[in-house]
Amino acid sequence: MTKGTTSFGKRHNKSHTTCRRCGKVSFHIQKSTCSSCGYPSKKMRQYNWGQKAKGRRTTGTGRMRYMKTMTRKFKNGFREGTQAKKQTA
Repeated sequence: MTKGTTSFGKRHNKSHTTCRRCGKVSFHIQKSTCSSCGYPSKKMRQYNWGQKAKGRRTTGTGRMRYMKTMTRKFKNGFREGTQAKKQTA
């Protein structure tokens, strides 16, 4: 009938360790698969029922070195190598 302290005392075997792809402690040692990213599968693990999880690792969560300039360039029609005309009063 003990569901608390005595049961918790028996938990000393680790089934998961750090994943080399995502860095979470989600890599199952015996299965040798990550429960978070799906490593060693080539494709990243993601499901539509996990919208919040998708958002945590999608575009916009990093630096976006290329993408962050795209909105400005799109507004100007991706023009390059032109100079603004001089304003005359």
